[in-house]
Amino acid sequence: MTGAPLPKGADCVVPIEHTTFSDQTPDVVSFSANSVEAERHVLRRGTLAPAGSELLSEGTVLKPQHIAALAEFGLANVPVVSIPRVAVLATGDELIPVEEPLTPGKIRNSNESMLVAQVRRSGAVPLPLGIARDDPEELSARIRSGLECNVLLLSGGVSAGTRDLVPSQLAAAGVRQIFHRINLKPGKPLWFGTVRGESGLRLVFGLPGNPVSSMVCFEMFVRPAINRLAGRAVCGPDRQPATLTRDIRVKGGRLTCFPSILSGTSGGLTVTPVAWGGSADLRSTAVANGVCLLEPDPGVYAAGDTVPVSAWEESFWKQQS
Repeated sequence: MTGAPLPKGADCVVPIEHTTFSDQTPDVVSFSANSVEAERHVLRRGTLAPAGSELLSEGTVLKPQHIAALAEFGLANVPVVSIPRVAVLATGDELIPVEEPLTPGKIRNSNESMLVAQVRRSGAVPLPLGIARDDPEELSARIRSGLECNVLLLSGGVSAGTRDLVPSQLAAAGVRQIFHRINLKPGKPLWFGTVRGESGLRLVFGLPGNPVSSMVCFEMFVRPAINRLAGRAVCGPDRQPATLTRDIRVKGGRLTCFPSILSGTSGGLTVTPVAWGGSADLRSTAVANGVCLLEPDPGVYAAGDTVPVSAWEESFWKQQS
């Protein structure tokens, strides 16, 4: 039977369905000569994984087949990195829940829905904390709750307005600022800091309130950090060269992450920038699947130029290989 040891001296197995026999002659089994070949239907000890070979490499995301392989080799306990937990906190008096009707001076809390989906796509566990109003006490309480997770994402409140309270309240919570503001479009107001507590190091990202800025900063900064926390081998956003399909001009003096459509063709990777109205234009990104990274110098790019691109879905690169 399958899994049984070979009788001493045997080096081949003939499946029973390839044989004929009868109850009248129980000691006689018949089969064709071509059913017999040395090592056929035999699995020798050590064939699948010779002694000293690597079973699973560091950084492997454990899936059912990996669990089965570990079990087969008697590895009931292995060291792992736990899935990061990411708290998401939107800030601002102007925000209302997505399901509520709009009223004057209000906007829907789309950033929370977007960031929760991005966290989940990155393989982490999101913990939405709702909306924190522009009130120091409320914001402080929500921040303390968010610092119980491996990563805290705050959306809004990191620019230069009088109601931009996030940096001061993070400082009050003991979070040390690493940097504030970057030379990137969209995403200039990005804030980043860390705090070490009893449960280890916590990463804190103060993302811009404008939705495209928040989305781009997540892909360029937060997702690589989550990958590192999760012990994955690849951490940074993958950048590949692609050919522009149309002319485009870059305004301003910052590196621009321009929402684009990436396509794999027989001639190689191409990129088509979408009609994008800036950091508040979330609607235009719905047709994009990545960005092209355009430097302010030369500023004017022509169809046929080669530019670096980054995909929002890691599966996109697997489809191109």
